[in-house]
Amino acid sequence: MPEPTPGELVIVTGMTGAGRSTAAKELEDLGYFVVDNLPPTLVRDVVRLVDDSKGIHQPIAVVVDVRSGSFFDSLQANRHQQVTGRPTTLLFLEATDDVLVRRQEAARRPHPLQGSGRLLHGLQRERGAMAEIRGDADVLLDTSNYNVHQLQDKITELFGTATTTRLKVTVISFGFKYGIPVDADWVADMRFLPNPHWVPELRPQNGRDPDVAAYVLSQPGAGTFLEQYLPVLRTIAEGYLHEGKRFMQVAVGCTGGKHRSVAMTEAIAGLMREAGYDVSTSHRDLGRE
Repeated sequence: MPEPTPGELVIVTGMTGAGRSTAAKELEDLGYFVVDNLPPTLVRDVVRLVDDSKGIHQPIAVVVDVRSGSFFDSLQANRHQQVTGRPTTLLFLEATDDVLVRRQEAARRPHPLQGSGRLLHGLQRERGAMAEIRGDADVLLDTSNYNVHQLQDKITELFGTATTTRLKVTVISFGFKYGIPVDADWVADMRFLPNPHWVPELRPQNGRDPDVAAYVLSQPGAGTFLEQYLPVLRTIAEGYLHEGKRFMQVAVGCTGGKHRSVAMTEAIAGLMREAGYDVSTSHRDLGRE
């Protein structure tokens, strides 16, 4: 059996205000195990812990910045593949001084090296401290002209894969009498369909049982709903991807969350899988009665 391929290690560093947090969040959405503000001396320890707990295939991203101070001297010794056992990329984010000042002022945060001086003085000290690291970067990214979405897109372009850049869709069934899921992006109401609860032989079953599913999907309006709702979801999904969102939750409700919503959840999920989306299902209230 072939050995598993080690996941990539991305070390994110750069100037304060250049987008390290945005890059880290995007890497997390891409499936990376992310650790922020890590002293470089601990890189090998993090890799070892992730190897033991999640396996060597798990990609890792660590954020190292000026707050780590003198630890920068050990970064080179701790980042190479022969040390970590992983292919490693050093990503350095920078921007012009005027852009960094504007971003920091908008965030109303002092610079960590500012002390009692001006914000610009802190940035100049940081540039001096980062000069050698910048020269060793595998990827140097100037974010001066990037907004948040453009930076997310660039990180995805650099580190995403065909699998991680797909939209992940969860279709969840629920019962209105128990409340609408608070984290739902879109809600569909199946109470316009006849309720199998009033069919004695179907009442004890649920929407995953073939007889109930066949009953629900054969009702007038069910096919029309699916035919018209799926293009809407696909349009929304493409918009989410364009805006850098990779997770979408579609909630499908009926009265108790046992029959109609469950059957339609499975039908919607099946059609979205056929369309190429990464889809999972969840039945929040099934078995609650």
